[in-house]
Amino acid sequence: MGIFISGLPIVLLIWAMTKRHAVPSHVALPATALMVVLIQWLFFQADVVLLAATVLAGLLSVLTPISIVAGAILLNRVLHFSGAEAVLSQWLKSISANKVAQLMIIGWAFAFMIEGASGFGTPAAIAAPILVGLGFPAIPVAIFTLAMNSVPVSFGAVGTPIWFGLSGLSLSDVQLMDIAMQTALLNSAAALVIPFIALRFLLGWSEIRRNAGFILLSVLSCVVPYVFFAQWNYEFPALIGGAIGLALSVWLAKSGIGLSLAIEREPDDTKLAARKIVKVFVPFALLIAILIVTRVPQWGIKDLLNAMSPLWAWQFGATKFEISQALVLSFNNIFGTEVSWQYKSLYVPALIPFLLVVLVCIPLFGMSRALVLTSVRDTGQRLFLPTLSLMGALVMVNVMMQGGSQAPMLLLAQAFARLLGDSWGYTAALLGALGSFFSGSATVSNLTFGGIQLGIAEEVGLPITLVLALQSAGAAMGNMICINNIIAVSTILGVNNKEGFIIKRTIIPMLAYALVAALFSMIRLY
Repeated sequence: MGIFISGLPIVLLIWAMTKRHAVPSHVALPATALMVVLIQWLFFQADVVLLAATVLAGLLSVLTPISIVAGAILLNRVLHFSGAEAVLSQWLKSISANKVAQLMIIGWAFAFMIEGASGFGTPAAIAAPILVGLGFPAIPVAIFTLAMNSVPVSFGAVGTPIWFGLSGLSLSDVQLMDIAMQTALLNSAAALVIPFIALRFLLGWSEIRRNAGFILLSVLSCVVPYVFFAQWNYEFPALIGGAIGLALSVWLAKSGIGLSLAIEREPDDTKLAARKIVKVFVPFALLIAILIVTRVPQWGIKDLLNAMSPLWAWQFGATKFEISQALVLSFNNIFGTEVSWQYKSLYVPALIPFLLVVLVCIPLFGMSRALVLTSVRDTGQRLFLPTLSLMGALVMVNVMMQGGSQAPMLLLAQAFARLLGDSWGYTAALLGALGSFFSGSATVSNLTFGGIQLGIAEEVGLPITLVLALQSAGAAMGNMICINNIIAVSTILGVNNKEGFIIKRTIIPMLAYALVAALFSMIRLY
């Protein structure tokens, strides 16, 4: 009965979000969180004070992902309203007349870099309108960009799915690095397959075969540095890999390397001044530079941004609130329990680098006060519903992990372990994909199912880091069928009521990805 009750909220959540008239995530997730709280209180007889502290910590935890989302969206809106996005689009159009080159540069390499910087569905939302502007049909473009926005997702938004999504599992830094390395290897193996399948939604096989050399080189130009950086860091692989891949893909296209000689249409004859192009890339270069400077431990800035020396403290009851010299906010012993919460204001990539880069962009692009206010308002309007979804997801996850040996997460893990045994490695990625499907985020998928995956690995004796790497890669491949991303891209392209049609197409590359994950698991185990 305990297993049934533990799994009931998740089953109902999946049903609510996938039925014909689906319940939106900002309703379904908070409702599920409330159900989980009631189950813990009434069925598992959880301590009310501990339950209240866990709920509060879950609500406060929303500040980390939502502040990153806010910074990323604000930068995107500033680039849009300043006209920089239009210049970028014009430059990308002029690089090559070859359709494959255009699709790989914009839909693969450029989106790869944007995913590394911001994530949260931004790459497909930026790449899709550019491709439609080049003359590609809207619905196939939506499918193509969704399929392509998968490989870099595990390290999207400066590695948020790894360092935040798995933060509640008490993993050592060595374990996190091993998870990052294996995730990068798995995703890179899938990258040798997914772009070819994705291109098929827009082009014929004959055209793809004629340009296969360029496709492969463009893929490798991103994933080789991606894998290299994942050996020692879990924040930069997608960002740096995408930046290097974009530069190399542009060079390959301009040189005609690996491309068919047949030119099917003329490139845009409009010449852009080099100064304009350089100016457009300043924000991206600055973003990457600041992230590197603040993340490399040897330079000392990382330690300064994480300094915990107390600056101010306030005690109310048993709960202690502190602000450190590096503006780290923390609640300790919430309501007298062992539950705590922490937010690193200067280290979480919201103020630094996103807001900092935005402040540079305003004078750089000569934005008026009205345009800046428009960018801020547009950002605010986009944040309300995602905030509700994340609040529901984080409260649900926190509460399901409460209860020691009778925690709902642990009970579900034990049930899955008994059902599949050591064969779990072949299907672990599908659970991660399911999490992204109904939550709309690889980070939330890792938050939701990371504990279950960890419990299963311990129960059946599978390597913990391998199973969590499968979870992380599965969450990335689930981005293809994520309802939120599909709705966002469709809305931007003016496509209505085609979500079901798109999911039926994107599930094809997702299943191919799952097959690669199963083979990867088999190789690593045997």
